[in-house]
Amino acid sequence: TRYFVDHRKVRVVGGQGGGGGHSFYSEPRKIFGGPDGGNGGDGGHVILKADQQTKSLSSVLPFYQGFHGEKGGRKNCYGANGAYVYVKVPVGTLVKEDGKVVADLTQHGEEYVAAYGGAGGKGNRFFLSNENRAPTLFTPGEPGQEKVLHLELKTTAHAGLVGFPNAGKSSLLRAISSAKPAVAAYPFTTLNPHVGIVHYQDYEQVAVADIPGLIKGAHQNRGLGIAFLRHIERCRFLLYVVDLSVSQPWIQLQDLKYELEQYKKGLSERPCVVIGNKIDLAQSRINLPLLKEQTDDRVIALSALTGDNLEELLLHLRELYDTFVKTEQSRGQSPVKW
Repeated sequence: TRYFVDHRKVRVVGGQGGGGGHSFYSEPRKIFGGPDGGNGGDGGHVILKADQQTKSLSSVLPFYQGFHGEKGGRKNCYGANGAYVYVKVPVGTLVKEDGKVVADLTQHGEEYVAAYGGAGGKGNRFFLSNENRAPTLFTPGEPGQEKVLHLELKTTAHAGLVGFPNAGKSSLLRAISSAKPAVAAYPFTTLNPHVGIVHYQDYEQVAVADIPGLIKGAHQNRGLGIAFLRHIERCRFLLYVVDLSVSQPWIQLQDLKYELEQYKKGLSERPCVVIGNKIDLAQSRINLPLLKEQTDDRVIALSALTGDNLEELLLHLRELYDTFVKTEQSRGQSPVKW
């Protein structure tokens, strides 16, 4: 099983430059042909490239090195440059060096040169001058850059399922997509974010992320904490999943919005819908009208277990997605596609 990995520590080293050539041209009847050692080739870079098909950092290795440049040859032949090494990372990858963000790869095809290759050395031909007609000096290639980078993935799903443990987020994701997150009757069943794709008849695809359950104080890194709050940051709209069977379910909604707002200002004000789950239980039907009174947001009551009223959620999800696409296009930006 390839698990979802959202952070990686990577050591990157650029390729070493090739050394300069050291030779003198010589052929019959032309003994003093002069220096003809060519320059060495440059070392190859290590480049991080955002790729839409890559969804996790699990395929990223802990070490990468660019290819070395070749040594300069006789007859003033330059050495070949070392090939670049491309590392595919998911769209939404943050690159940090010494705790500082140095790159944020949010678009497909975007590149960041993680480590530059070293410059090639100079051959003895380079040092030819009127004062020195037969230079023996040549220089070695320079070593490539060496860095230790921390890669962090912020899921770029369209919608984020936000809720307390055991609210039914994983069950809901299984019901509306082909994703298969673990489902069990204990808290924190989901330890990694899962992304499910909701397919529509016109071939549009909406990505929904199941964010591991938050608890009170998550913004202070309690429970699974900040490690998963950052995934919500990139979601364009939010689906608050509330367990209707508990007493006063609107308190859950208030607590969720508070945690999001404490983590990042304005996060709780994104387009959203409140999903009242477990409507198949008797207590839930009593709590539903009370929840609607306590919130101004749209409330969709459904059961992820039995499939009741899933169609209303799917239709509203498409409305939120279409609004997001129009907003992005009006700004002259291309919306994230899956």
